[in-house]
Amino acid sequence: MDDFLIYSGYLILLLNLILYTYSFFRKEKANVFFVLYLAFITILQFCMELMYHLRMNNLFFVNIFFVGQMVLLGLFYHSILKLKTQRLFVKLGLGLALLVLAVQFMMDYSQFLKFNLLEIVITSLLVVFFALMYLYNMLTDTRQYYYITIGLIIYLLVSTVLFLVGNLTVGLSDDLKYLTWRLNAFFVLTSYLFVLYEWKVSFNPAKKINS
Repeated sequence: MDDFLIYSGYLILLLNLILYTYSFFRKEKANVFFVLYLAFITILQFCMELMYHLRMNNLFFVNIFFVGQMVLLGLFYHSILKLKTQRLFVKLGLGLALLVLAVQFMMDYSQFLKFNLLEIVITSLLVVFFALMYLYNMLTDTRQYYYITIGLIIYLLVSTVLFLVGNLTVGLSDDLKYLTWRLNAFFVLTSYLFVLYEWKVSFNPAKKINS
């Protein structure tokens, strides 16, 4: 069951990267920052999987993942938000978050080698806030990237809780640890399916952009 969730997620992620890359280069419709985000997480997932099979500690890749995810999704929402005040908030939010994390890593570099609770909360909830701003704008605007936004909000909120629990269960039973990872894998797969559905309704050449 675990392998099915994990490798199904990899397959859907790769499919998403191919489809959105096609839409960007051939149709010039997909957002460049979102395509970069898909490429980034695809590469990181491959690296983490490789290190896992080599029995190497890959927790530092989790930290790279959260920071990179925040930056690329922040740039994604900055590029599609239309209000100057909202775009300014995204810039300030990203700058402040990166400053706080840089100071933390300089004070205690070991945080980079384990689940960093502060990093997880800051990076995930900041992206959730960006997504909620965009979702609010869609009340009076087009619904492009609607399913991506919904999927990200659900996944980031759930994964934040699961990673916090995962950090607390390091010394507890394997069953409890695996449960958190299993749930996280399920919601990762769910978020990738939201992304795939977004392509179907917004970028599929056979369909018009959903509005």
